[in-house]
Amino acid sequence: MTLLELKNVGFRYPLAKEPCLRRINLKVEEGEFVGITGRNGVGKTTLCNIIRRIIPEFIDGELRGEILYKGKPLSSYSRGELAKEIGFVFQNPFVQISGIKKTVYEEIGYSLENLGVERSEIKRRIDEIMNLLKIEHLKDKHPKKLSGGQSQLVALASVLIMKPRLLLVDEPTSQLDPVGTEMVFEALKIVKGTDTTVILVEHKVDLISEYVNRVVVLNEGMVVCDGPNNEVFSNLEIENYGVEVPSVTKLAYELKSKGYPIENIPTNLKDAEIEFRKVLKI
Repeated sequence: MTLLELKNVGFRYPLAKEPCLRRINLKVEEGEFVGITGRNGVGKTTLCNIIRRIIPEFIDGELRGEILYKGKPLSSYSRGELAKEIGFVFQNPFVQISGIKKTVYEEIGYSLENLGVERSEIKRRIDEIMNLLKIEHLKDKHPKKLSGGQSQLVALASVLIMKPRLLLVDEPTSQLDPVGTEMVFEALKIVKGTDTTVILVEHKVDLISEYVNRVVVLNEGMVVCDGPNNEVFSNLEIENYGVEVPSVTKLAYELKSKGYPIENIPTNLKDAEIEFRKVLKI
């Protein structure tokens, strides 16, 4: 089932001479884990804001094209309906923390409190999501006294507890150190095993390649590459669009250029280990 579809979507900010997005055509099927990447300024965050209807409701500009969610125009849904259907995780986890709760446990359940969900159900779902993301040890900590990685996990949990059909994650590790980055991606790996459809915007191709099923590359406001992880990230042409291929892919091409019989260009560590052991006979 097609969950989200964008048809010839374009957007220009007020006073801007050129549109940020020109002609975006994109389909996302239910259950997919899609990575969106591209150089800075190509409109990745703008695209997220269009999908969650921040544009044009809160950010002015000229929006063109058609956006369908579950086959219906996105504009036909109320804000309340979209809040339940589409979750969003910000780049900066600290802006997503409410600041009014004294424990992580209370913070995670805050969104359900606002919806008037029964207390027993709130507690059940908090326990469920903390167990899923393996953050039970943070239960009694103050939300303002967490590391960046821990804060992002709590932000993710506070969105997932709403059980959104579609989760947008906009560069969740841009402000995190390597330890925090690993924590967040391990959590996203867990989310991948659920029914949630995920759109992940991220620059770190070595990490994207380990988790997503499909990659979309944006350039000059358009989709220039869209396909399975191994097809897109093994294509050196994406470097023309400011996107590097993963480190293992670079190594594979280097070995191939030196005469090693690389048959399948790997784009992740698991495939690289198989291919390199075979070729290097180790």
